[in-house]
Amino acid sequence: MGETSLYPILPTFEKHALVNSMQYQEMYARSLRDPKNFWGGQADKLTWFKRYDEILTGGFKNLDAVWFPGGKLNACYNCLDRHLAAKGNQAALIWEGDSPDESKTITYHALYQEVCQLANALKKLHIKKGDAVAIYMPMIPEAVAAMLACARIGAVHTVVFGGFSSDALLMRMKETKCQVVITANAGMRGGKVIPLKHHVDEALEKETSVHHVIVVKRTEHVVAWQENRDHWYHEMIATESMQCPCDMMDSQDALFVLYTSGSTGKPKGILHTLAGYLVYVAVTYQYVFDYHENDIYWCTADMGWITGHSYTVYGPLCNGATTVIFEGVPHFPTPSRFWEIIDKHQVNVFYTAPTAIRALRREGDTWVTLTQRHSLRLLGSVGEPINPDVWEWYYRVVGDNRCPIVDTWWQTETGGILISPLPGATPLKPGSATRPFFGVVPEVVDDQGNAMPEGQMGKLVIKQPWPGMMQGIYGDRDRFVNDYFKAIPGCYFTGDDAKRDSDGYFWITGRNDDVIKVSGHRIGTGEIESAFIEHPAVSEVGVVAVPHAIKGESIYAFVTLKEHMLPSEKLKKELIQQVRHSIGAIATPDYIQWAEALPKTRSGKIMRRLLRKIANNDAAELGDTSTLADPQVINDLLSHRIAIL
Repeated sequence: MGETSLYPILPTFEKHALVNSMQYQEMYARSLRDPKNFWGGQADKLTWFKRYDEILTGGFKNLDAVWFPGGKLNACYNCLDRHLAAKGNQAALIWEGDSPDESKTITYHALYQEVCQLANALKKLHIKKGDAVAIYMPMIPEAVAAMLACARIGAVHTVVFGGFSSDALLMRMKETKCQVVITANAGMRGGKVIPLKHHVDEALEKETSVHHVIVVKRTEHVVAWQENRDHWYHEMIATESMQCPCDMMDSQDALFVLYTSGSTGKPKGILHTLAGYLVYVAVTYQYVFDYHENDIYWCTADMGWITGHSYTVYGPLCNGATTVIFEGVPHFPTPSRFWEIIDKHQVNVFYTAPTAIRALRREGDTWVTLTQRHSLRLLGSVGEPINPDVWEWYYRVVGDNRCPIVDTWWQTETGGILISPLPGATPLKPGSATRPFFGVVPEVVDDQGNAMPEGQMGKLVIKQPWPGMMQGIYGDRDRFVNDYFKAIPGCYFTGDDAKRDSDGYFWITGRNDDVIKVSGHRIGTGEIESAFIEHPAVSEVGVVAVPHAIKGESIYAFVTLKEHMLPSEKLKKELIQQVRHSIGAIATPDYIQWAEALPKTRSGKIMRRLLRKIANNDAAELGDTSTLADPQVINDLLSHRIAIL
């Protein structure tokens, strides 16, 4: 399904791309044959205060991989200071507010000055190298400044998505022992006020190590105030110097701790250290997004997720790019908002998630075609596998059949992109993440670690270290070892299933627990969901397994229809036939439940764990739901649940 569809890179685009197919193959081969020198060449693109002694020591065998030991550098310096001479007056950030009437452009020089002022203010609050600072912010320029100010003085930032509850914020602050939290009086999202300072106050009513709260005045909303603890951001930085020397950081010093979404079990604090992470996000940004001088680049991810860290902040700014940040949502005030922003700011490269693409596709083509989008030359997808039918809509309608799509696969734990097409080098297949990035060695294996034949689904592992990889789970070495390296010794265990086709392209089929075994046949939920979405009435689908007395497991599908489409028995039969035609009779769904919406994390990922609970009538213990975007969805689905026979 989708594997035979092939879109060639447009010749005019290939002409200007950083690498062509032959160059990719040569560079990839060199990155495997001589990884140390290859990565040394990439590391030399950064500015080092002291050059590293070695490129890589250790590895997966003893879980002691260390990248660029002995080196001294600073992430903020590489994002700002080194660009000032040549790009001081160039836009570093273009901010688009929740309202279309609000936008702002901030140059590299202006961002540098504000970061220095905030860094000096943090030092006056006795924040020093190694201390943790929580950032709980809307998508505003001050959030970027806060991250970079922490990096400048060696503080470890923990960014918490502004949509999280006070309890979710409290857990993250307590675990990392944050001494300062930087927030806003309120945020705006889809025309609604998000009471961020109120959530911080609620969290701090319970015991934490936080002594100071720095508050950006984003709106005119009045908030509660505690003297000596709470400080207005604008007042604090106003009296500070616009110069602040960078701390000289070791390669292995912590840069940030970022918690996974918590879609399964307790959220994990993923620790990323400085040098390897910075080298990797800089080079992946350059090649995957085919960065050229004066590009206007927009990644729609919130700073609270790894995509926001790597490809809104650190990757683009390390390359001296102009990066767009957007406070709002794709459908406010109309479903044309994304495309209007692209026209307004003449965006060249656009990177978003399949969940947003599916939602906008549901609204119809007209909202897209009302805009021009002539500035676009590259589209990207991130966060989950993109269904081939949705991929083709993105390519055909949004990109006017002329913009290649980089369908990127990676994780919070990997730091940066591991598998993706490279523009100009990789022929595209809708739904496939295609080929590995330089230095990355993926393999599809069985439970014993044996390589699977082409076309057969297995577990995706990575066989050798890469610079951007996580350096641990904060405060939990045992969980780090057990979750990522115990299942297949000597390999990084991704937790995803995949298959590789005859061209060597990788197809990510979903999480390991997103596999249904029907009469002995393993079928990925992603494959089944893609079959559903091929039907023109379907917007989104979540598929899970339920017990079956004869087949072992059977298929239960939660189906969301496009606008103006009505559920019916006739449509249900059509969908069953669609799945049978696309995959085979073995994939026939036994249960189809109509759903107004699916339970998703605030980053847009479907929480299939909750769908399994609902389908199996086991909703009494839902586990961690702190990242659930809309809790009401659960009640709606439970009230329409189909009884399992």
